Amino acid sequence: MPRAVVTGGAGFLGANLCRALLRRGYEVVAVDDLSSGSVDHVSELGDGFELVVHDVVEGIPVNGPVDAVLHLASAASPPHYLARPLETLAVGSTGTHHTLELARTNGARFLFASTSEVYGDPSEHPQRESYWGNVNPVGPRSVYDEAKRFGEALTTAYHDVHGVDTKIARIFNTYGPLLEPDDGRVISNFLAQALDGRKLTVYGDGTQTRSFCYVDDEIDGLLALLDSEWVGPMNIGNPEEYTVLDVAHMVLEVTGSSSEIVFEALPPTDPVRRCPDITLAKRELGWEPHVPLREGLVRTLEWYRRDRSAG
Repeated sequence: MPRAVVTGGAGFLGANLCRALLRRGYEVVAVDDLSSGSVDHVSELGDGFELVVHDVVEGIPVNGPVDAVLHLASAASPPHYLARPLETLAVGSTGTHHTLELARTNGARFLFASTSEVYGDPSEHPQRESYWGNVNPVGPRSVYDEAKRFGEALTTAYHDVHGVDTKIARIFNTYGPLLEPDDGRVISNFLAQALDGRKLTVYGDGTQTRSFCYVDDEIDGLLALLDSEWVGPMNIGNPEEYTVLDVAHMVLEVTGSSSEIVFEALPPTDPVRRCPDITLAKRELGWEPHVPLREGLVRTLEWYRRDRSAG
């Protein structure tokens, strides 16, 4: 039975990834300090799963053989990483170093969960992996952007110097079951506001665009990348582009909510457009997403309602 270590394994994306690895026959060890993850996300995973509550900045307390290390630990939504700037930088630097050392000493395959934020407010659209980005290194979002950019550089150096089999996934906006209503991302905000009968808050005029990938598609892409021989960065996201205002109207439609939409000032350095070019993933992995946004919203809404009913 292969054994995988997933940092951030009790978070939204990490917990979904742990489930997928268990279905594949892996033994899974999740390492999470629970700063943004939850024991509830993984409490029912059962045999073959272990949760180690620990901060990866302090090391990775996992003994025994390891075949794959998947480093997802980090605050991922702006409210979370803006509230913990030093911790976010530390997990992207020191935490990434510890996870790479675990992979190196075990001869394990390594996957680093990077982000579309490395492209900043892009002047190239859609964004290809060869694009170097348009990032403000001292802006309010830089604690996350630069942590991930450094993590990519460190991952690449471990491949070049130590021969570690590394993968870098640039993840675009992901949503679905286990994304907490108070997470602070666009879809979780809108769904929670609509279900509570509150006004949907759109920042700016709502014409800024994003692409949203349903979590099952995202996990399939990450595992396809893990299985591949590809070493450099790869976009794993949905290339269908929507304005934020389009998403707000779609949420009102699927929830049946009569909430009104209100507009507030756009946060500084908020990207105007964000959309992946996934030509590389199609060619190298044979992967592309299949769940349309409306269907994904319905599935996520069903989970929110079940979760609320369960308390």
